[in-house]
Amino acid sequence: MSTLRVAVDVGGTFTDVFVVDEDTQRSHVRKVPSTPDDPMRAVVAGVEQANVDLSDVSLFSHGTTVATNALITRRFPAAAMVTTRGFRDVLEIRDGTKNDLWDAYQDVTPPYIRRRDRFEVTERIDFAGNVVTPLDEDEARQVARLLRKRGVTTVAVCFINSFENPAHEDRMRAILAEELPDATISGSAAILPEIFEYERFNTTVANAVLAPLVSGYVDRLADRLREGGYEGDLLLLHSGGGSMTPRLVSQYPVRLAASGIAAGAIACRHIADQCGYENAIGLDMGGTSTDICVVHGGELRVTKEWEVEYGHPIMFPSIEVLTIGAGGGSLAWIDEAGSLRNGPQSAGADPGPACYDTGGTQATNTDANIALGRLGTSLAGGAKTLRPELATEALTREVARPLGMSLEESAGAVLKVANANMSDAVRLVSIRRGLDPRDFALVAFGGAGALHGAEVAKELSIPTVVVPPSPGVTSALGCLLVDIRHDLSTMFSHRSDDVDHDELDEAFTALEAEASERLRHEGIAPDQAVLQRSINMRYAGQWRSLSVDVGSGTGALEEAVSRFHEQHEREFAFRRDDAPVELYQLGLRAIGTTPKPAFPAHERTGTADPEPTSRRQVWFEETGWVDTPIHDREALLAGTTFEGPAVIEQLDSTIVVPPGTRAEVDEWLNVRIHLTDQEA
Repeated sequence: MSTLRVAVDVGGTFTDVFVVDEDTQRSHVRKVPSTPDDPMRAVVAGVEQANVDLSDVSLFSHGTTVATNALITRRFPAAAMVTTRGFRDVLEIRDGTKNDLWDAYQDVTPPYIRRRDRFEVTERIDFAGNVVTPLDEDEARQVARLLRKRGVTTVAVCFINSFENPAHEDRMRAILAEELPDATISGSAAILPEIFEYERFNTTVANAVLAPLVSGYVDRLADRLREGGYEGDLLLLHSGGGSMTPRLVSQYPVRLAASGIAAGAIACRHIADQCGYENAIGLDMGGTSTDICVVHGGELRVTKEWEVEYGHPIMFPSIEVLTIGAGGGSLAWIDEAGSLRNGPQSAGADPGPACYDTGGTQATNTDANIALGRLGTSLAGGAKTLRPELATEALTREVARPLGMSLEESAGAVLKVANANMSDAVRLVSIRRGLDPRDFALVAFGGAGALHGAEVAKELSIPTVVVPPSPGVTSALGCLLVDIRHDLSTMFSHRSDDVDHDELDEAFTALEAEASERLRHEGIAPDQAVLQRSINMRYAGQWRSLSVDVGSGTGALEEAVSRFHEQHEREFAFRRDDAPVELYQLGLRAIGTTPKPAFPAHERTGTADPEPTSRRQVWFEETGWVDTPIHDREALLAGTTFEGPAVIEQLDSTIVVPPGTRAEVDEWLNVRIHLTDQEA
């Protein structure tokens, strides 16, 4: 009988595997180096090293960076765009904004499809969906034949106002399918039936260029799992915090563009809930980057507009995560003004930090940590042996000598810059939103998060840091905690006081029918399906809108309008109860609930001042070098409490407990670091 649940998360440096046995509730983890040239090799290697027999697996969930990396590197197949005559350059014109308003020389990166590969055809539909100019089918077929000659394998069809009437887009797609039977075709009305052509066009183009790459990867992995004996569906985590089967991934591959990032945020919410915190800030520091999320009132913030690169918006709902270039492999460097910088450049998995002895020569955060004694010489459970002398050489050459510092000062400075960068990012997602970090717990995870969590918390006056079991594979755990989810939407522009309630209900019913069909194809039974309605609202005359959940039946709309006023005040610090409210868009979350793994609690049998497994000299800014106890996390018991300084080592991560702080292990075997007196 299949009893194992397996999750695999591919990161920039390591690929993480989390395995749970449903019968015993026991779990074990593995980490293997990522293989950027073919991520599937690391996935297969991780599963093999975890000693998993795929015929014993009941669920296989996967967070992948394939889509994200493709958008960053722009290694796309031959692609083209077909659009309404006169609108070829919508992608080029964008919205006129720049990432740095004051840099006149900085250009936004070019569109995903070059101008020479964007084609126009004669057609026009007006704002209300009326046909102004019929589609010129001779032109359309001529363009399709030209694309066939060019060997185009994927096409985005983006017509103006197709969200109101997709007839011309549908016909263009049919003509393309006749002439290019093997090509992947994405239509903007099917991908994102919303107003604002720039955002709709770019989302559709991103979907089109990713389709062959993502589908190819997913199909290969699914086949490999099937050959190994796995009989279920491969589930892939998407940006909205749900999962999709390969069938839906082939239609909406762009939804995987923030796959692994969302997994960490979901796990953060789960861990915070286990520990009794409604408010938590997630600090997911890996080898290449740090992802920061906020859980407020037990909920993760979701955004409708995000991007992998500035100027190229993707309009599918996504868990809001701020990513910065601060990871264990982030490079320390000195700018032209002689100031020390940290990242965003990274040594990544190849060549890696200098101490890896795999070709890297530049100093990184990992090198700084090992030079200060905070890391041992074994990483990932012995999979990688570190060489401190190489870290010392790199830091001396790259930082200490140019800045006239000692080795300890230079390594400490590298970490201070990294911590300052992460602290600033936390301020952006908390203080900038009117949230006080002192009211939150910091959940530190990722391979390097527990090394830096306490110092980041100290900088922000956060009183408690929670480090979950196996922090280096927490994102993989998140893949096991998600449900199948789809987000659907349709335009619905009406004043709230002038809505035909029957028309509103018909529009929602149509969305629910489509959602139910998708869930049915993914094997979700009707009693496992949850459909949640929402309406995007705004004050009449506004441009931006807020999403408000809405029920069904009499009075549901009025209640939603009331909540809109409250939400608007919370978000923007004002409300206008006497102003007319406009319904802008209808949304539907379709959730297919899946079983979640259970994790056992542990008896609180620990004692204060546990016996360390060893001791070594560790450098702290406040005290200098200190003879510090080293604890094996696997040997710590629930209820154990001790004072810092201390270092706690385990298979996939290292926890640093600074001097003058208190650490305790709770019943879930989370380690909590208390930076202030709990009673204060």
